[in-house]
This record gives sequence, structure tokens and C-alpha cells, in this order.
Amino acid sequence: MNTNLSGMKRTDMCGNLRLSDAGRAVTVNGWVDRVRDNGGVLFLLVRDRSGIIQCTFDKSVNADLFNIAFTCRTEFVVAVKGELVARDAAAVNKKMPTGEVEVIASDIRILSRAETTPFEIDDSKEAGDQIRLKYRYLDLRRPSMQRNLMLRHRVTQIARNYFDEQGFLEIETPMLTKSTPEGARDYLVPSRVHPGKFYALPQSPQQYKQLLMLAGMDRYIQITRCFRDEDLRADRQPEFTQIDLEMSFVEQDDVIAVNEGFLQRVFKEVLDVDIQLPLPRMPYEEAMNRFGSDKPDLRFGFEIRDISDIAKGCDFAVFRNAVEGGGTVRLINVNGYADHFPRKEIDKLADFVKTYRAKGLAWLKLAADGNMTSSFAKFLKPEELDAIKERANAQPNDLLFVVADTDRDTALVSLGALRCELAKRLGLARKDDYKLLWVTEFPQFEYSEEEDRLVAKHHPFTAPMDEDVDKLESDPRSVRAKAYDIILNGCELGGGSIRIHDPELQTRMFRALGFTEEKAKEQFGHLITAFSYGAPPHGGLAYGLDRLCMLLAGLDSIRDVIAFPKVQNASDLMMQCPDLVDGKQLDELSIAVTRIEKD
Repeated sequence: MNTNLSGMKRTDMCGNLRLSDAGRAVTVNGWVDRVRDNGGVLFLLVRDRSGIIQCTFDKSVNADLFNIAFTCRTEFVVAVKGELVARDAAAVNKKMPTGEVEVIASDIRILSRAETTPFEIDDSKEAGDQIRLKYRYLDLRRPSMQRNLMLRHRVTQIARNYFDEQGFLEIETPMLTKSTPEGARDYLVPSRVHPGKFYALPQSPQQYKQLLMLAGMDRYIQITRCFRDEDLRADRQPEFTQIDLEMSFVEQDDVIAVNEGFLQRVFKEVLDVDIQLPLPRMPYEEAMNRFGSDKPDLRFGFEIRDISDIAKGCDFAVFRNAVEGGGTVRLINVNGYADHFPRKEIDKLADFVKTYRAKGLAWLKLAADGNMTSSFAKFLKPEELDAIKERANAQPNDLLFVVADTDRDTALVSLGALRCELAKRLGLARKDDYKLLWVTEFPQFEYSEEEDRLVAKHHPFTAPMDEDVDKLESDPRSVRAKAYDIILNGCELGGGSIRIHDPELQTRMFRALGFTEEKAKEQFGHLITAFSYGAPPHGGLAYGLDRLCMLLAGLDSIRDVIAFPKVQNASDLMMQCPDLVDGKQLDELSIAVTRIEKD
């Protein structure tokens, strides 16, 4: 069998051939997608990443050629030469972009034979995630997966071209760096030449890109790999990619403006969707109060309303005690959908909010005929009930859900999750309805129960709002940051901030975070020293490239836009790693393994 391409190199990609090309001699190379035997005529549908073309073999014209084609099976790799002709009108396949033409074969060469695949290379056939990832190279042959990676390629090219036009330099930063325990767990890399010492893989190039601003690079961009040793979910992987950028001599509006231009171009060139600028902005406090989330989904309503003032003096102990305990009573109105939720479904929703630490879910339903049923109405005075309905703008066929809690955040977050769950069940969150906004003025700090101290909401280098600087020592929890996130349909596409460039302010920030002078110098001494040599005002942003591509492609998991992702326990089923290593390698690294977890 002749398996080389001599004389059979392709002239055209399979999916690019059209009626305007008819009459040309063509050669296509690819995989056999399907075989159809029509008696004395055989059809091979040949596939490459551009699409599929039908190749026709007529036994009455060339029996030897027909017999070679007859031995082909799906996923054989072939080269086919012939004349591209228009199909008969009755044979046109309007479902295929190449459906008006076919290749009348004059030669075929089988370049590689294939065993029966463990699952069909067919988007219409389901295959489990485990087997897809074990044989990822086969999964990537599916047209949908190839389209996803083409979309990802397109986004990265747009990023490079756009930011180049805006004066950014693409600069690489190290993959082996210093461990800084602030944030997620680091992936550690032992050093052979420095026994007992470790590098860390970067969680982001944050310090390096700030140092590049101090170096006078002015505008930096990098499409870079980042690593975080944390539990996985649909939009999280242990290694992921950022479009990372930094700018000198800027304020928040400057960073936002250049990034709005990028997003506008991405949506136009990838989806042919026009994004109107400027994008809306919403302070963090407003986002939490209205939507119960710092990444609000604006595709639907069900906004949160505060009824604490009405509930504080009522006879319903659940409401009254929440307010008296320093908490709040909030509601959402699922307006127009009361008839979609019988009591059984409402009880399930009560269980749902409990997963967000809410103690329960009170409800009030107004039927279309005006009749009312409720879990709490009998405990309220008529005027209190009327005030709640007025606050909710309640109408017939509306359903009110209420959460009362002594902790404000619990009430807001649980209702925020509930409104999204309701929209999902009602089909209101369309993937082709793109709602972008900036969330700004984040808290500078948040409390960590695990560490029992304040930690940075974003990172320790984020600048506080000018008017809040004096509160760093006296009232740190009220300090707002010059931080901003770009949100799309309830997902964070990226986030950034204006950075601290004053060494004295950076020292105060470390102190507010509980760093001793020695600890700050040990972990960040290089940065503090660099600031002392003249630092420009600077700020930046980083996009999660995987998440951006996932949303543009209308998908639910970033795994489908990553060529070789990990599974839930951070392992690679295809390469079968992580794995044990040879004892000699461990000795060279001065490492002893004290415990081995069995799979």
C-alpha cells in the first residue's frame, strides 16, 4: 500500500469547495467520515477541519478504483483526486455547504487505516465525558470541537491585533517564579540545584506586569498560562489562559475605554453582534442589593427588593427577629409566572436556597383570578401585607419569594442564586442575548473565616479609592477599591484594578492585611524596592480567555474550548497524569514521598 502523498497533495480543503469551483481538477486529503454503497456507485464523504465533501466512485467506469475505495472504513485517512462537478438537481444536499458539488474520483490513496473508534466521531451521537477525554484526539475530530478551537484562535488573533494597534507590547513573563501564599494554592516546582527550595507556577503575572510598567514598557499584553491548585468546576481548570494587560499613566476610565473597544471588536468579528458603547457601569453595593451578586445577570428581571422597614415591627417572628438581629428581609417577584410553580416546586426551591445558607424561603402567590396563598400572610396585618405587595409591585399571577436572615449577605446571595435558578427553569436566560456591564467600587477587603482575618478582595496591589485612603487603619471594611470586573450574562469575563504605585501606601496596605514588616519584605520586598525608584500610575485587567470563548460559543463548560483539559480531580485521563516518578528523580530533587494516595 502506498501511504505517501507523492502526486496526491491536496489542492483544496474539503469544506471550501463550491459550485463556482466546478470543472476544476482537485485533490482533497482527510478522514473518511461516512461510506455509502449505492450498488455500483460508492460515495466516500471525506472530512477535514473545514468541512465535508462527497467523493464518488463508479464501478462501471473504473472497477479497480472502486475496489480500493470499497475497502475504506470510517476514520481511514485518504487522498482523493478527481474533477469537481455540479450534482444533479435531485442529488443536491442543502444541509451541507458543499452539497451542490461532488468529486468524481480519478484516483484514491489510503494513507492510513483506522481501528474502530471507541465512540462515533459524530456531533449527533452522545459520548460520556470520561471516554471523550481519554481519547481527546478523537473527540477533537468532531466538527463542533474543531469550531470551538477555531473560535478560540480567532479571539486570540483579534486580541493580538487590536492591542498591537493600541500600542501594547507582547512580552513574556516567567513560568518559574516565587510562591506567594496570598490567594489560591500554588503549584510548586522543586529545584534540583537548590535542594529543599521551590519555584511556583504563576497564578497570574501580576507582579511581573507591574514591574514592566516600572521598567517603562508603558503598555504590555500577554496571552499567558496561569496555574491554581483549587477545586474544579465547569468554568475552572488547574491551568488556564489569560489575556493579560497593563497600562501606564492611566486612570480607571482609560483602562475601561480601551477594553470596551476590544470587546466591541470581538463580538463583531466573531459573532457579528454590535455592542453599543459605552457599556453600563454598576457599583458593587448596587449590584449586591439589586441582584445578590457581584456578577449580575441582566437578561431578566426578578430584582431584589428590601422590605426590612415593613417587616421590623410585624408579628411574624422570622421577619422581625432577622431585622432586630441586625439583618434584613428581602424579596424577589417572579412576575407573571406564579402558575409555573405549584407548591411541590416551591418546596424544592426552599431546599435550593438552603444550599446558600438561607434558613428558609417564605412565599406569597397571587393567582391570575386574584386569590392569594402564602406561607406567612396570616401573621401580618392587612396594611403590612399591602405594603409588601406594593413594594414588590405585585400583580395577578405573581409569585413573591422572601428570605429573612440576620446576615445581610446570606439573604442577598441566596436570593441572587434563586433568581438565576428561576430564570434557568423558565428559559429566560438566552445564550444569544448578550448583556455586558462593568461592576466597580469593590470592597478593598473581605473577611476570611479560614484565616480569621481580612484579606484582599482582589489582591494586595489594588489601590483604594482616594476618598477612602484615610479609613485604611480606622475602618478598613468600609474602604472601596479602584477595582472593576467586566461581566457577561452573570459570568465574570475579566477583572482588574488601578494599582498602588506609592511605596508608603503599599506598606500601609500590607499592614492592613496583617503583614508584619518582615513578612512583607520577605514576600514582596522586590516590588517595594522597585517602587522606590520611580513608579508610574498604572492599572490593568486580565480576561479569562477560556471563559470568554466558552460564552461566545454558547457552551456551558470551558473544557469544550480547551484542547486538552483536566477532569474534576485535576488529572489528565489521556496522558494518565499525575503519576509516580522514578526514585532517582526524587533523590536528585532531595524529595522523599511520605504518603502515596491510591487511585
